[in-house]
Amino acid sequence: MSNILEIINSIKGECACGMCHGTAIEDIVIESGAVNRVGELLNKNNFPKNILLVADKNTLKAADGIISSLSDFNVTMKIYPSIRVAEMHHVEELEALIKDRDIAVLSVGTGSVNDPCRLATARQKKKLCIFATAPSMDGFASYSSPIVKDGFKESYPAKSPELIIGDTKILAAAPTELKSSGFGDMIAKYVGLADWKISHILTGETYCERVAELTRTAVDELMLMADRVCSRDEYTAGKIFESLLKTGIGMSFMQNSRPASGSEHIVAHLIECKELPEGKIPNLHGEDVGVCTLETLKIYNTLAEKEKITAVRESVNWDEVFAYYGNMRPEIERMNFPDNITDDVNTAVLEEKWEEIRQIIKSVPSYEECKSAMEKAGCKTTVEDIEKSRELFDNCVKYSPYMRRRLTLLRIINMIK
Repeated sequence: MSNILEIINSIKGECACGMCHGTAIEDIVIESGAVNRVGELLNKNNFPKNILLVADKNTLKAADGIISSLSDFNVTMKIYPSIRVAEMHHVEELEALIKDRDIAVLSVGTGSVNDPCRLATARQKKKLCIFATAPSMDGFASYSSPIVKDGFKESYPAKSPELIIGDTKILAAAPTELKSSGFGDMIAKYVGLADWKISHILTGETYCERVAELTRTAVDELMLMADRVCSRDEYTAGKIFESLLKTGIGMSFMQNSRPASGSEHIVAHLIECKELPEGKIPNLHGEDVGVCTLETLKIYNTLAEKEKITAVRESVNWDEVFAYYGNMRPEIERMNFPDNITDDVNTAVLEEKWEEIRQIIKSVPSYEECKSAMEKAGCKTTVEDIEKSRELFDNCVKYSPYMRRRLTLLRIINMIK
C-alpha cells in the first residue's frame, strides 16, 4: 500500500535547507493481518531475541494475536492498566527494564504508550518497534516525546522507531473517537506550518521546504477524506495512517516537532498542565488540539485582515505570567531567561515582512473550512465540546506562548499594533 519508504529515501541526506536529514526508520509495514507477522518482521529487521512488550490493557486487547506471533522471542511484558498521560516515571521504569541488556522494545498502542518507549530507548540506545492500534495521532514516527515531569509537559528529544507496523484491520476497527482525534491532530498542521515559516522569516530558524511540503501534502490529502474518517473501511484506515506517518517522518527529519505543531499544541499542553494537579483525566490529545486549532485560526484569520501594522518590542508582565504558572515558574524562567525568543525579532523586519506573513496565513484553509471538515470527521469543535471553561481556555491562550522557546504568531501578537 505504502510508498513511504520511497519518500523517506528521496528526502534523506544533505538538503538545501542546510540540514542532513536522517531517521532511524528502516521499515514500515501497513497491511491487513500484519499483527500475525510482527515476530517475522522483527526478525527481518534484525531485532534482538529479547523483547520488552509495552502496552496498556486496551491496546493489548486491540492487538489480539501479537503475543502468539512472538514465539521465537523471549518476551518480557510491561502492561499498564491505562496510560492517558505519559510521565517521566514511566520512562524511568522502562529504562530500568532495558538497561544493560541485549533487548529491544515493542510498543503496542498510540501516543501515551509510545512516548515513554521512544525516550527510554533513546536514552538506553535500544531498538524500537511501534505497533499502532489506532490512527489517533501523528507521533508514531516522531523524533520527540512529550512527557510530563513535575507537572510540566515538555517535548524531549527522543528517537524514531526502527520499525513501524500498522494492521489495517485493527486500525479500521478502532473506536471512532480515536479516529476523529487523529484527524484533529492532523488539522493542527496548518497552524504549525504557518508558525514555522513565519519564524523562519523573522528569526532565520531552519526551515525545510521539502519537509514542510511533505506535511502539507499529507494533511491536504486527509482533508479530502474527512467524510470517511469514521468508516470501518481498511483502505481508508490505511491511508489515514499513512498521512499521520508522513507528518511524524517530517518531525524525524527535523529532529523536532516544528513540522507538525505550533501555537495550538502549546495551548493544549498548558491546559493539560493546569488540570493535572486537579486530578482531571485529559481528553484525547487530538480532541483538545483540534479545538485549539480552530480557536487559533480565528485569531490568525483576524490578524491577516490587518493590511499594515506598527511593530513594537515585546512587553511582558512577567510577574503576572509567573503567577499564572505557579509551581511551573522554574521551567518558564528556563524557557525565557536570560534571553527569550523574541529578542531575535527585528521590528523593522516584522513590518517589512507583514504582507508576506499575511499571505502565509491566507494560504491555509480558514477557520470555517477546517471546522466543516472536522464536523464531517466527527471531531469535537468547540471549547464546550472538550468540557473546558472559557476562562481556563482563554487564559491558556494568553499565557501559553511563554511555555516554549519557540516563536509563533501567537507569541508576537503583542508586538503588533
